[in-house]
Amino acid sequence: MWSSTRWLWNVWQGHRMQATLNTLIGILNVAAGLTFVWATKLTIDIATHADTRLTLNKALLLLSAILVVEIGLGMCSRWIRATLGVKAQNSMQSRTFGHLLHSTWRGLQSYHSGDMLNRIEKDVTTVVGYLTESLPALITTIVQFAGAFLFLFLMDRTLALIIVFLLPVFLIISRLYVSRMKTLTHQVRSTESRIQALVQESIQHNLVIKTLERCATILANLGTLQGQLCGEVRHKTRYSLISSAVMNIGFSAGYLFTFGWGVHNLSEGLITYGALIAFVQLVGQIQGPARNLTRFIPIFISAYTSAERLIELERIPPEDTETNTKRLEGGVGIRLSDVTFSYAPTEREIISSLNFEFPPGSRTAILGETGAGKTTLVRLLLALVKPTRGSITLHDATNRLPATPASRSLFAYVPQGNTLLSGTIRSNLLLGNPKATPQHMEHALRIAQADFVFSLPEGLDTPCGEQGGGLSEGQAQRISIARTLLRGAPILLFDEATSALDNDTEAKVIEQIVHHFSDRTLIFVTHRPRVLEYCTQQLHMERGKA
Repeated sequence: MWSSTRWLWNVWQGHRMQATLNTLIGILNVAAGLTFVWATKLTIDIATHADTRLTLNKALLLLSAILVVEIGLGMCSRWIRATLGVKAQNSMQSRTFGHLLHSTWRGLQSYHSGDMLNRIEKDVTTVVGYLTESLPALITTIVQFAGAFLFLFLMDRTLALIIVFLLPVFLIISRLYVSRMKTLTHQVRSTESRIQALVQESIQHNLVIKTLERCATILANLGTLQGQLCGEVRHKTRYSLISSAVMNIGFSAGYLFTFGWGVHNLSEGLITYGALIAFVQLVGQIQGPARNLTRFIPIFISAYTSAERLIELERIPPEDTETNTKRLEGGVGIRLSDVTFSYAPTEREIISSLNFEFPPGSRTAILGETGAGKTTLVRLLLALVKPTRGSITLHDATNRLPATPASRSLFAYVPQGNTLLSGTIRSNLLLGNPKATPQHMEHALRIAQADFVFSLPEGLDTPCGEQGGGLSEGQAQRISIARTLLRGAPILLFDEATSALDNDTEAKVIEQIVHHFSDRTLIFVTHRPRVLEYCTQQLHMERGKA
């Protein structure tokens, strides 16, 4: 709890302007509300000739002015919520998303993408709303309670003390169900994340589901999770309703007592009719905040639950992207010295005591059966994971650097499959080099045998759907290769980058790459024999060794 409070405090520091403005407007609203109660009493007393300080018209004018002020404060509150609220939401989402983008690859693998998306959307919204809206509302509620109690106390001490006497009972009841509500909220959030993960994966792999004819199975799984969510929400709601019912009984009793007390005093001539109306209004302004205080409990629980879920994401360690003090220039090679790796101490070694040299300007084919460690080796070269033992260094003619996230700038990498993002062909190419000119793009596309782009009606501005929708696998793969070539790195790493191409197109692509980038270090992870013709050396991977 304390760590979550400290984290929320640090986040609040970035949004204190909105929170402060909301608090100020809330307090002004309280002042206006209490003034309205006083003005109402005064107006009624003037109308019944119990007070002659003002004329009736002036009293009505005063009431109207107070209403105008309340309307203006309400407009200010909505404006702040609409403007600063969006800014706060965007800032928090950027903070969380930015941390994930810079987190270690292995740390991210511990979470499903749907779960992370759920946290970035729902939990961020909950936390921002709590800090910028709920906390100011809580302060306003306390001020309203204190102000209304003081007003009533000045009018009738006994009545004020009797009404307030019931509050400890409400607090005790609230205390009893806080921990249980927190557990139930965790369960609901977890199930919501599982539903989002299922829907997201099913949409991404729609083709697989269709061809396996398992749409009904996916819908059944969704129905099961939705049923579980409904049960958890019902349980949470039932628990909350029981607690609320007990509190509502107490509030109703307090209201009836106040009304009876006021009517009795009015009949005895101890108070005016205006005072009776003020009693009823003030009790409402005391009980309303007290009722709202209990409603803040589930908001509080929800916010702390969301904070804990976001803290979990922030605990994923960031990559060490500190820039190396030395720079490599010219041709760059890679040396693997006694490299051993396993994903966990208790698991088998994927790579065992591997020694290999990728000389500057060399062309290497990495071969091996499935499970031999080719993908793991790529992750090691890109410093997504670290060797369990041994070392990986990059070097030029004079300098040597260890493989770190910072050294990833020396690589241009084409992963397996379709890796285009939603947007246009141009926007995808600019990811390779934001400064690339149309001439640079055309050159890279021609090398990658992707000059079909120029025959499309919109050329470089042709839109791409999710994962290159609208293009064939082969077309998307060639654009991905062109994007990588624009990066201008000294090491080009291709991981089954031509798997969707026919033999002739593949040969042309590789021939062009070898011809135009003869000064670069080229690494091909492949099972296609055609690639071997262009390589100067081979690395054969086997399970547990090389």
